[in-house]
Amino acid sequence: MNSKTSDSNLNRIIDKYKFNGQKKFKLIVLFGLLGDFDSFEYAINLKNFINKNQVKNLDIFAIAIGDKNGKEKFCNFTGFSKENLMVVSNNKIHKNLKVSRGLDIGLGGWINMLLMLLGINSFKTIKEVIRGYTGDRKAKQIYSEFDKIDVLKFLKFSGNSFKKVFGDGYLRPFELATFRLNNMNEIIQNWSDYILNEEYLPQRGATFLLNEKNQIIYKFFSKDVLGYSANMRDPLAFLTDLIKK
Repeated sequence: MNSKTSDSNLNRIIDKYKFNGQKKFKLIVLFGLLGDFDSFEYAINLKNFINKNQVKNLDIFAIAIGDKNGKEKFCNFTGFSKENLMVVSNNKIHKNLKVSRGLDIGLGGWINMLLMLLGINSFKTIKEVIRGYTGDRKAKQIYSEFDKIDVLKFLKFSGNSFKKVFGDGYLRPFELATFRLNNMNEIIQNWSDYILNEEYLPQRGATFLLNEKNQIIYKFFSKDVLGYSANMRDPLAFLTDLIKK
């Protein structure tokens, strides 16, 4: 399937699911499973970005593999708008848009996902995991000094702890790892709601940004676990220019 065919399929999806919108730009995000690490992280970052920058000229439509119960819990935890999220029961849309299925060695979704977490056919994953523990001077911090952090329900502290030990104004050591650990804990506690079918655990996602004429002005196809953006240091950098318009 070539790029033109994929773009044509996207337009058919827009028509089928009435992803019309009234604003100047349209963002269409394909998550994998609701319970994928990337789905949680992307949804939270997108919600925070829109709220912080008060973006008014963007309609958002997201599709994830899941069901109504999973959607309810996902939106309650991440803060992502229920009106902006549609759930489907399989990866047919992903296939039509030529989104990576991830690794498939024929031993099931669990094995495929574990291998990807080890960096097999997911080359940037190990680097991204390490960055979560070592921090990143070129990335933004996650927690403010006023945030209350509850890790696995027994370790509670404030965002000020990061500031006292590591300073502020950048992504501090263990900060991203803490954020991801909280997401993972939510997924594990509600596994049956978030993981509709383990077969789709390796399924990656994609991002499409369109103008008012439904012309694609930006797109990204994920190939790696913890790689939902071309620039993980600033995952939503492609939206920054919209703030000014």
